[in-house]
This record gives sequence, structure tokens and C-alpha cells, in this order.
Amino acid sequence: MAHTPSKTFDPEREISARILAALEAGTPPWRKPWTGQGGPAAFPLRATGEAYRGINVLMLWLEAAEKGYASPYWMTYKQAEALGGQVRKGERSTLVVKYGVVEKEGEDGTEERRPYLKAYRVFNAGQIDGLPAEFTREADRPMDLGTQADGGLEAYFARLGATVETSPDPRAYYHPARDLIHMPPVSTFYTTQGYYETLGHEAVHWTGGSARLDRLTRCKDRAAYAFEELVAEIGQCLLFATLGLTPSIDQSAAYIAGWLKALAEDKKAIFRAASEAQKAVDLIIERCGSVVEHPEEVAA
Repeated sequence: MAHTPSKTFDPEREISARILAALEAGTPPWRKPWTGQGGPAAFPLRATGEAYRGINVLMLWLEAAEKGYASPYWMTYKQAEALGGQVRKGERSTLVVKYGVVEKEGEDGTEERRPYLKAYRVFNAGQIDGLPAEFTREADRPMDLGTQADGGLEAYFARLGATVETSPDPRAYYHPARDLIHMPPVSTFYTTQGYYETLGHEAVHWTGGSARLDRLTRCKDRAAYAFEELVAEIGQCLLFATLGLTPSIDQSAAYIAGWLKALAEDKKAIFRAASEAQKAVDLIIERCGSVVEHPEEVAA
């Protein structure tokens, strides 16, 4: 139901902390180009079918990924009741915010426009019993889309010397304690490029391991995790560009912009991250080379 913020309640701070916390769990849900529950999140919708915007999209994506909600629909307690539904006992709501402008008459008689922020709580349709069928969804399972590995890129990343573990677990991440990269099967990705961009992102994380550039030892807080994600994404783009491949720069630009926001708009963060990313790419190229040789090129 609606929630009125107290004097000590800071929804912007709570949201920022929630987004940064997602970094500790690996790649955020809006950067997952594969199928399965850990794949792309459904775009969050209000009970009316209207799409959420801005920071609320990230917040609801994170919550859906963490809790395994398959439905894109989110609604207040009262909206659920109006639709004939009942929030299950013990279910916890998710914070969203509304930005607006209120017009008030100033002391001099002129109209003043004052911005305001209102926080309220919503539930996913997966937390509610008795809703009409159109609001419910079943969780997506990983699908074998028949996406094929690229022989040249497989050989390229094999030269890196990193241990790459593949399992049905729909998550991609670098595990520092085990010093390995985990990847979902290539067949569950929508595109071959999406697979190798993801592998490249995790490979940059791998370069930060203690046995190599020892960058990850600096990840002591959430801001440091956000910075490391910037390094990995910029590094992935630099690596693809160096290899003469075209990175999905539109997706990466949006991703990077999000983490700069999370880093409190530190204008110097992007330059520091780019410097660290270049060091990571230099290490990858030192081990793997600057050219991807495809079978047909080798044969020629």
C-alpha cells in the first residue's frame, strides 16, 4: 500500500544502495543476453499496462531477478485488491518512487513549481493470489536456441589460460576464490556475439585476480564494485574494437552511464576505469594476441 516517507527516510539513498548491492551478485539482470530465469528481465509494467520509467525499471528488474518473478506486472496492495487479488501473507513489497512537480502560489503572488518525490510500495503479480490470468507468467527456462560457438573466438579465449566452467546455471560471473569464469551454455544465448561479449566482460574481471593485475583486492565496498563493473564493460568494448570486431556500444553506453550514476556522478571515474580497462586488455592481448584467426583464414 502507499507509503509516506518519514523525515529520516531517504528513498534515493535506499535505491542507490540496492543497485550497488546487485554488483556483488555478478552481472546485473539488464545485461544478460541469454535465456532462462537468469536471462533478460521482463520490462516492468504497472497494473494498467503502462511501463515504468527511469530508476524504477532498474529497481524492479533487480527485485524480479533476485526473487525469480516471471510476471512483468507490479501493483500496490489496493490495486491488487481491486483486481480481485490478495497479496500472500509474509510477502515483502518493493520500493518505487514517483517524481513530480506541484504548483503553489508564492509570496509575491506568482505561481511556483516545486519538485517532489513520493515513495510507495508495490508487489509483483507473482506474490499475489487470485489475479486474472493475464497478470501471471511462468518462469522462463533456459532454451537451446541452437546458437553456435565461433571457432576463431573459442581458440582466442582458450589462449588466455583462464578456467571457464559451463553449466545450466543461467548466470555469468568471475569467481575470485575459485579463480574461474562461469558461463551459461552458448546455445542458450540469443546471438553468438552476445556470448563472446559476455565472456569478454568476465575475462576482464579475471585479469583483476590476485595472480594477475590484483585489481579486485580493492573491491572493499559497493562503490568499488561499481567501478570494477565499469572497468569490465569498457574493457570488453576495447577488446572487441582491438580485434576488429564491432562491440554493442549502444548497450554498453547505457550500462556504463548507469554505473557512473551509481558512483555519484564522479566525472573522473570513467577516466580511471578506462585506464584500468586498457591494462586488462593489454594483458589479454599479451596472452591471446590481437588477431582472431578463423578456420577459413588459417586454411587459406
